[in-house]
Amino acid sequence: MAGHQTEAQTKMPLSAWGMIVALGAGSLYWIIIAIYALDTPMRFHALLFAAAFIAGIAVLGDTASNGKADKRGYNNRIVKYGVVASVFWGVVGFLVGVVIAFQLAFPQLNFDTSFLNFGRMRPLHTSAVIFAFGGNVLIATSFWVVQRTSRARLAGDIAPWFVFWGYQLFIVIAATGYLMGVTQSREYAEPEWYADIWLTIVWVTYLLVFLGTLAKRREPHIYVANWFYLAFIVTIAMLHLGNNMSVPVSIFSSKSVALFSGTQDALIQWWYGHNAVGFFLTAGFLGIMYYFVPKRAERPVYSYRLSIIHFWALIFLYIWAGPHHLHYTALPYGRRLWGPPSP
Repeated sequence: MAGHQTEAQTKMPLSAWGMIVALGAGSLYWIIIAIYALDTPMRFHALLFAAAFIAGIAVLGDTASNGKADKRGYNNRIVKYGVVASVFWGVVGFLVGVVIAFQLAFPQLNFDTSFLNFGRMRPLHTSAVIFAFGGNVLIATSFWVVQRTSRARLAGDIAPWFVFWGYQLFIVIAATGYLMGVTQSREYAEPEWYADIWLTIVWVTYLLVFLGTLAKRREPHIYVANWFYLAFIVTIAMLHLGNNMSVPVSIFSSKSVALFSGTQDALIQWWYGHNAVGFFLTAGFLGIMYYFVPKRAERPVYSYRLSIIHFWALIFLYIWAGPHHLHYTALPYGRRLWGPPSP
């Protein structure tokens, strides 16, 4: 009997085989890109992608062959990894903030020809704090909350880990890109086209994991925290796809050309920029508070109906509030849009 259990445990599931094949094809693709890359940052990032994919194959093979997968109860291990990653990226982001603050106070610390000049460090700071620190907090807490409010284990065995490690890879690609001068010059959306495509793959997987867990829930109602988490995941996906539409100069180049230009580009950018705050730092963190504050206080939400009204009020109103970032800039003067014609 023990021999049969060992054999069942060491048999690699089809999902693992599929992931290994996908990672193998991906690593081969990035090795080819590295060989024919037109610039140094693209070659560096291609090699980074290839190394990460090969490492993923090794980890998957080792896990499957040794039967290390634990499918009992909630998947808390990935949440612990998320907490550690959140603390690490938080420290990194805050330290970079201290460095650029000193560069503002003491301009002689701003070396124009260095990877560490203010122009490259400033977006590194904002992205590290918002997306590396904040993003890991949101992914880790959403995985914790959705399991407990659904009374169901996180959907998938490999997919949640793909989300976690894939997001870390995106952070590293974005951060090293900033230091090498690889940027779209779009506020809160500086990573170039290939990093954006990778993040899209990771984010869609994140959405499927979250929806899959809700689908197999053993609770009749979807708790309000999950409404906010879901709005955060879906809206950020929509914003990311809309704002980052671009045409690469070449698949072997790190540069791309934005699909929009002029006023349209400015409107799209700040529709994204405002709602990146609204649905990443607001809706997502409201999901955190709707679970952990009542839990810590040992008191239920005062009115569940009121919390749902809160959800829909935020969703319907916040999404339209971006153009105020463009007052006295590229946005056309309001009276010419809807007022009487100019003489």
